[in-house]
Amino acid sequence: MNKTAAFLSLGCKVNSYETEAIRGMFEASGYKIVDFKELADVYVVNTCTVTNIADRKSRQMLHQARKRNPDAVIAAVGCYVQAAEEDLLKDSSVDLVVGNNKKSELLGLVENYRLERDNHNDVNDSVVVDIGSERVYEELEVMSTMDKTRAFIKIQDGCNRFCSYCIIPYVRGRVRSRDEGDILKEITKLTQIGYKEFVLTGIHLSSYGIDKLDDVDGLYKLMPLASLLKSISKIPGVSRIRLGSLEPRIITEEFVKELAGIEQFCPHFHLSLQSGSNTVLKRMNRKYSAEEYYEKVELLRRYFKNPAFTTDVIVGFPGESNEEFEETFDFVKRIGFSDIHVFKYSRREGTKAANMPNQIPKDIMQERSNKLIGLAERMAKDYQELFMGRIEKILVEEELIIDGVRYQVGHNERYLKLAILTDDNYVNQILEVSVENHLTKDILVCKKII
Repeated sequence: MNKTAAFLSLGCKVNSYETEAIRGMFEASGYKIVDFKELADVYVVNTCTVTNIADRKSRQMLHQARKRNPDAVIAAVGCYVQAAEEDLLKDSSVDLVVGNNKKSELLGLVENYRLERDNHNDVNDSVVVDIGSERVYEELEVMSTMDKTRAFIKIQDGCNRFCSYCIIPYVRGRVRSRDEGDILKEITKLTQIGYKEFVLTGIHLSSYGIDKLDDVDGLYKLMPLASLLKSISKIPGVSRIRLGSLEPRIITEEFVKELAGIEQFCPHFHLSLQSGSNTVLKRMNRKYSAEEYYEKVELLRRYFKNPAFTTDVIVGFPGESNEEFEETFDFVKRIGFSDIHVFKYSRREGTKAANMPNQIPKDIMQERSNKLIGLAERMAKDYQELFMGRIEKILVEEELIIDGVRYQVGHNERYLKLAILTDDNYVNQILEVSVENHLTKDILVCKKII
């Protein structure tokens, strides 16, 4: 009978990529992959520690796995492990704790653990390195993903920015970039099995290549990220290229010109903001002002028609006054985002912000969050209205039943969700459609152009 393994990824797209790569290793070794809610011989939880809620969710999922099968091997891996190794070693729900930059060794660690446990031998149950000293990118490769149309491709790890609220540089380490040849090889393999869209992701995507340059300014002069995008665009079968989160500083005229010259590039920019107040940005240790951010947005709008801008905003940062929040609210409205991820500030021990005075009460954070989410929903609808009656291209990703009616659903280049009323199966095809109306708050219904 085949050994079974179940996987759960918490947090960011980088974690999702790594989990898919680990899943592929186990599958290639003969494990049958089952859903995390099913009975399995091995459970792997790729943990997150970006907020206190993420910590709690990581612990809950590990405990759930233990309850599901008390005899299983439970492996906690990733960021929460890196931050809380000692606590996890005391947790009876966890057998193995494996930190970042050691995920490629997980299959061997699990197999060794199973062997030694069955032989009643002592087992090394912790593999956690000093992540701040790591300088080599850990190579992982995805051969297939659960999403059969779009593939996320991890191209770098780590962050050198040390924003005052963020624990991630302490658990992911310094910037480490993947070799271009390995990236191109992976994408080529995925196109050969049918993938059309590729999303480049990383812990700090804008820093791709910085570890291979002599100075930081070289990052923006030589533009290794733009160079990589051009190389990817030459691979047969690549229909779309999308970027994950970017920092404003990378948006220079030279960089934008390069992007605009790539036919497959999708003009959807997740441009990290966090606050629209300069005083808050300074306390956050962000490296730009609201005015500089606005200039970058306007630059992108000169080169792309109706580009989609999405972002993250933190409300309730320590010391955030009513006036500073209103500055953020007005700035967000001025930009006109197509989507905003609103986060209430989460106090993380080990960061500078955790010790800042004037921590904001939860009820005030909630009030500000609700107000900003309301604005985000209105802006999303305004952005959708720009596309009514237009001809768009949809990459069909799935079939959905909405109110008893069958639709083929996917996204256009600007990441608007579109649906076609049809009984035909168009999954993984790119179609021209005419946008007609709202189907739901988040989906626009379209008519296929013959």
